[in-house]
Amino acid sequence: MVPPADSEVSRPQAPEWMAAPERSTMLALRSITWIALALGRPLARLMLYPITLYFVMFSIRPRAASRQYLSKALGRPAGMADAFRHYHTFAGTILDRIYLLKEQFYRFDVRIYGAEIVEDLIAGGQGCVLLGAHMGSFEIIRSAGRAHGFKVSMVMYEGNARKIRKLLEAINPALHMEVIGLGSVDSMLKVEAALERGEIVGLLADRSIQGGGTVSCPFFGEPAAFPVGPVRIAAMLKRPVALMLGIYRGGNRYEVHFERLAELDEIVGRDRDSMTRHVLQRYAERLEHYCRIAPYNWFNFYDFWR
Repeated sequence: MVPPADSEVSRPQAPEWMAAPERSTMLALRSITWIALALGRPLARLMLYPITLYFVMFSIRPRAASRQYLSKALGRPAGMADAFRHYHTFAGTILDRIYLLKEQFYRFDVRIYGAEIVEDLIAGGQGCVLLGAHMGSFEIIRSAGRAHGFKVSMVMYEGNARKIRKLLEAINPALHMEVIGLGSVDSMLKVEAALERGEIVGLLADRSIQGGGTVSCPFFGEPAAFPVGPVRIAAMLKRPVALMLGIYRGGNRYEVHFERLAELDEIVGRDRDSMTRHVLQRYAERLEHYCRIAPYNWFNFYDFWR
């Protein structure tokens, strides 16, 4: 299992399981895929304990960032046991992605809250934009969507998109088209086409990239930078915005939460800067809420407030 790497707010953020060099990452991926599918989930989860301990002991800067965040979320100083649980939750969701990408959704007990919000938003066949975070499992959201008859496509920057496509091709080639890369001349056309087909487009809004605009929002009592790009994409394409989070609750249990963030009239026809700030402030408030009720699920391993 590849550990969370040291990272900077100003750098594009690789997906959690792509934090190490690509070659070793793919080797680790093939190994954990074999373990997961050959030994089964109970034995594979037992193997996560020594792996987690190793990374907690030797990834010094990510561990410090983990404890910094957890101290805020828990309302008390976070210790090594808290950091271990944080890493272990992260590792467990990575393992479960293998089963979900193999379309073994039946393994999990998933409760969905706010499904009617998404159903209402896509009822007109125009799709909607969902803002997520590096929290819990995005894959459980996508799998739940497939089980309920709607498709969720992930939008990310092209470098990360290429790595994700390789991941999907290694595990389930049928899913690689559910990733849309940003940065090419036809990126927005692909996103718009997906929305026109009545699909859901998901973006993660808790990481900024080099050169990308940000808005400072209070987050756990301190200012933190949130990227404007995901909200402005929704405004450009004239789509309402909702929140999506897939939270791991232990065992084989997950919760999928959807909440409205901005109606179409809040997105279109308003001053761009005030609209962006309003939506991102709402997003930051709700992300903090879920971090407090499920603190070990937000996989932040760098100084988010720097």
